[in-house]
Amino acid sequence: MNISKEILGNNSLKENRTAKAIIINMIIAAISLFFNGLGVYLTIQANIGAGPWDVLSLGVAGTFGILYGTASVVISYAILGIDIALREPIGIAMFIDAFVVGKSVDFFNKINLVPKCESPIVGIIVMLIGLVIMAYTQFTYMSASLGCGPRDTLLVALTKRVKKIPIGAISIALLSLATFIGWLLGGPVGIGTLICAFATGPIMQMAFSSVRFDATNVHHQKLPA
Repeated sequence: MNISKEILGNNSLKENRTAKAIIINMIIAAISLFFNGLGVYLTIQANIGAGPWDVLSLGVAGTFGILYGTASVVISYAILGIDIALREPIGIAMFIDAFVVGKSVDFFNKINLVPKCESPIVGIIVMLIGLVIMAYTQFTYMSASLGCGPRDTLLVALTKRVKKIPIGAISIALLSLATFIGWLLGGPVGIGTLICAFATGPIMQMAFSSVRFDATNVHHQKLPA
């Protein structure tokens, strides 16, 4: 069965032509992002260094004595503000993304779903499981066609404005900056940071290929300017 066709088969639903379609896709996006937060939570609990953006969020959280999720939400909405200032297309899911992922991590922390790993080997396994969960929930989130996340939108915006530099180089620069600032603030940097930086893309591609999903065919709904 082609899962992506099952989810995206209805053109009205896929293209958010009706209020009902938008509401259904908002629910799909919210549920996807909640479980995406589970993946993020596992990469943190792996305890071998967090992903670049999570290093920043954890650093901010530790510095100001706030929850990870609160720090993540603040950073996400700050980036969303930059996206808006740069006049990039904004979708409803961007606002959902900015809130749900961080606070779902707080939820899993609160119920202590998985203790921090004490063995690096176990940590690597847990981190890879987290990245796989993030990849498949990214598929269902993108299937809702309600906009990309604030960070992805920022990456595209910068790439369009610095045309002589490839998107890969800009992505590395953004991730390096987030990691460096987070590290200065006390965020956890380690082998897990490198795994997240270099394995996320290939794992996502593997997940998308397994469900025959082409992200370039998704036409995202945009809020009117």
